[in-house]
Amino acid sequence: MKLNMKETLDRILNHEELTRNETKGILIGITRSEYTAEQITALLTGLQMRGITVDELLGFRDGILETGIPVPLDCDRYIDVVGTGGDRKNTFNISTTACFVIAGAGYKVAKHGNYAATSTSGASNVMARHGIRFTDDIAKLNRSLNECGIVYLHAQLFARAMKFVGPIRKALSFPTCFNLLGPIVNPAKPQCQLLGVANLDQMRLYNNVYRRIGIDFGIVNSLDGYDEISLTGDFKVTTNNYERVFAPEDLGLGHAKPEELQAGATEEEAAEIFDRVLRNEALPAQKEIVLANAAFGIQVLERGGKDIEECIAIARESIDSGRALQTFRKFAELNS
Repeated sequence: MKLNMKETLDRILNHEELTRNETKGILIGITRSEYTAEQITALLTGLQMRGITVDELLGFRDGILETGIPVPLDCDRYIDVVGTGGDRKNTFNISTTACFVIAGAGYKVAKHGNYAATSTSGASNVMARHGIRFTDDIAKLNRSLNECGIVYLHAQLFARAMKFVGPIRKALSFPTCFNLLGPIVNPAKPQCQLLGVANLDQMRLYNNVYRRIGIDFGIVNSLDGYDEISLTGDFKVTTNNYERVFAPEDLGLGHAKPEELQAGATEEEAAEIFDRVLRNEALPAQKEIVLANAAFGIQVLERGGKDIEECIAIARESIDSGRALQTFRKFAELNS
C-alpha cells in the first residue's frame, strides 16, 4: 500500500514515529518510483533531524532485503566483519584483512562490502585491486565459501534499492539513515556479525537492532572515534553476553599510533598494507590491530565460549602459520 508522503512528512515534523511496516512500504515505494526526489529528500532530512528509531531502521532493512537479490549459502553459521564508516580516519582495510584471518583459522565468512565513500580504500577497492571479479552467481559464491571458507558480496550487485536513492544521498551534504543500513543488509543474512561503530550512540542503536534481528553480535568502538578496534586507546565492546571497556594491555597488545593505521594516499598503498599483514610482514601495530578485530569476531562465532586471549591466539596462529595468506590466495584463484 502506497503511503501518502505529505501525511508521512507531517508526522515526522510532529516527532511521531513510523512503524516498521510503514518504512518498509516507503522503501518499496521508492523502488517503484512512487515518490519524487523532493519528497525523498524531505523524508531523509526529516528523519536525520529527528533521529531514526529501531523500528524505522528495521523497516528500511526489510524493504532492501525484499527488493534485493538473496544469497542462500551452503552453511548454517558464518560471520561478517564490517564498520559503519564515516569516522574519517582513513584507516587501512582492517575489517577485510580480519575476515581472511578468521577464515584462515577455519571459520566461515560472508564479507559484505562496497567501494570507499570517505577513505582511500573500501573493501571492494582492495578486492578489485587484487583482480577479484564481483559476482552474484550463487553457485560461484558457494564454491568460494566451501573451498576457501570465505565469500565476498559486493553490495551494489545485491541491494537494488540503493540505486534509487544514490543521487539524492550524493547531493545531500550530510549522512542519512541509509548510511546506517550498510552493515545490516548483507544479502546472505549472516548469523554472526562484528560491527565497528564511530560513536556510542550508534552502539546503542545497533545493540537494539541486533537483539531484534536475533543474531550473535559484537559491536566495537574505540573511544577516540575509530569505527573499529584501533588500539590507539581504550575501546568498548558490546555483545549478546557482556558490555565492557578494554585497554590494549588487557589483551596483551601494545598501543598503536594513529599514523600506523593510515591507509595511505592511494588504493595501491592500502592494498600493500593488506598484503603485508597477511604475509606477516606488517608493522607490529598493524598486525595487532587486525588480530584484535579478528579475535572479537572469533569470540562472536564461538558464542562467547572462548575468552578473548584464546581467540587472539587463534587469530595469531592463522597469520603466523601462513593459513590466512593461503586462504586469500585460494580465494583470489577462485574469484579472479
